[in-house]
Amino acid sequence: MDGGKRGTATTSRQGNNEKVKKDEEEVSMKELTRKVEEVVKASSWWERRGLDCTILAGAFLICLPAGFLLMRCADWLRFTCGLLLMGVAHAVITVKGSHLASHGALSHSPAAKRFWALFFIEICGAFSSHVASSAHVALHHAHTNVLGLGDSSTWKLPHLPRLLYLFVAPLAMPVITPLVALAEVGGASAALALRTLLLILLGVASHLWLLMSVSGFRSATGAALCMLATRAMFSLPFVHVNIFQHIGLSMFSRGTRPARLLQMCHGVLNLPRNVLLDWTFGHSLISCHVEHHLFPFLSDNMCLKVKPLVRRYLSDRHLPYQEDGYVSRLRLFFRKYQELMVAAPPITQLVGVQ
Repeated sequence: MDGGKRGTATTSRQGNNEKVKKDEEEVSMKELTRKVEEVVKASSWWERRGLDCTILAGAFLICLPAGFLLMRCADWLRFTCGLLLMGVAHAVITVKGSHLASHGALSHSPAAKRFWALFFIEICGAFSSHVASSAHVALHHAHTNVLGLGDSSTWKLPHLPRLLYLFVAPLAMPVITPLVALAEVGGASAALALRTLLLILLGVASHLWLLMSVSGFRSATGAALCMLATRAMFSLPFVHVNIFQHIGLSMFSRGTRPARLLQMCHGVLNLPRNVLLDWTFGHSLISCHVEHHLFPFLSDNMCLKVKPLVRRYLSDRHLPYQEDGYVSRLRLFFRKYQELMVAAPPITQLVGVQ
């Protein structure tokens, strides 16, 4: 009996200690949030939104027209340059633009946020803004690395061998993406599914029409192949980035998740600065992913601005600030594909931290 009472008392003390530690981490998260909000308030509109909006405008007003016009040329070198410009513009618009729009980071106005989400995600990205909001914002961000909820399981295809998954399957994304969107949104409502279908068709038809009328493609087949090539150009790094920055890190069960600050600093990883990917995908998806998961309302440029503050704050509290190289992560996933992508990663209890 005495042993049973001592065991109950020990369990109770452990529970109380865990609650105290979790409360302390929540206080730390509030303190970090206050510091970040002070930086945001002291920043200009250009820093908060202007630079990112200018990059998106440049993709529309410079890269796209130049790409369409260069592909009119019979010279293969200029045609190739046009194709590359189109691929870069499409990545900026559909990855950076869609990601910022899904988090409402392009405007303060609710109406403008909704418009940009529909424009970037559905018309340009051939996906569903409803699914992006529910799967990415509501699940992935709210339940980062919680198995079965926010563990990036969307990109897991365990029946595929590693070479096919890592280097071939992503090239089919331009075809798979709208099909997945329509399949997912079909369960919501007929009106929502119809809207998504019409907006996706509008974006695809506009792209084909511009290729035929401006770039001079004589057949719809040739224009469609060119469109698929430009839309698939950055699909390999897109899928890689999505799995590199979460899978292989600490994973949590629904009942053992830590406080938010611990969850993000243990379950999110930054890749190094990369000139091409930082400007096409955005800092928040590459070198500032930790900052983005802690403060998803920030634009790419603001994530970059608060990065030293976040890194220093976590370091001062002896919390991890996880970083690794693109090639290093690729080698890890190639070597441990069976463990990380086929089998479910083991759940981490964070002993001594919680």
